[in-house]
Amino acid sequence: MTYSKGPVFGDDFCKQLDTLLTWRRAVRRFDSRPVDARTIQELLDRACLAPSVGNAQPWRFVSLQSETMRLSITAHVDAENRKAADAYEDQQIQSEYQKLKLHGLREAPVHLAVFCDDDAAEGRGLGRQTMPETMAYSVVMAIHNLWLAARARNIGLGWVSIMEPDKISAMLDVPADWRFIAYLCIGYPAQESDEPELVKLGWQDRIDRSKTQFVR
Repeated sequence: MTYSKGPVFGDDFCKQLDTLLTWRRAVRRFDSRPVDARTIQELLDRACLAPSVGNAQPWRFVSLQSETMRLSITAHVDAENRKAADAYEDQQIQSEYQKLKLHGLREAPVHLAVFCDDDAAEGRGLGRQTMPETMAYSVVMAIHNLWLAARARNIGLGWVSIMEPDKISAMLDVPADWRFIAYLCIGYPAQESDEPELVKLGWQDRIDRSKTQFVR
């Protein structure tokens, strides 16, 4: 079997990739510029280039066009946010939490819910018999592809996680075998930084890599 040679990525490309990774931020502050539908389709095309277990490609994207539905989702997240704040017994931490801006649902022009089709016929079960969670991992890889592709186009993405998966699935009336993975806000950022916002606000610093690397 003969294999064709792929592209060679030089030092300049590697430096640009490092810059892209450094400036990939979770965006919660968006400006009012719309993102055109063609650009969103391009981003989803890049998301679908992600690796997936058994080539199952289990990602399913739901674009929320209804303003009523968006408002319902936002109200749900706000309610869950209040419950999350109340769960902190330390009053200082609770106060710090309440100052955080944890989503841009009201400002972001694009809302995208992402699901995993756990029963996808594609892939015929390859690679997921002992680790079925790899289906969800595959969807997360697609989200990361989308995130980087968006940032390369100066578009921001925020992942909203303060929500009840079952309630979101019910609100969006998706098939029962779809598992909720993520709710994404997409739009042009109102401000940009190479430092995570939670670091700037003093919530959590970056940890040293030595704390995450082990040898056995």
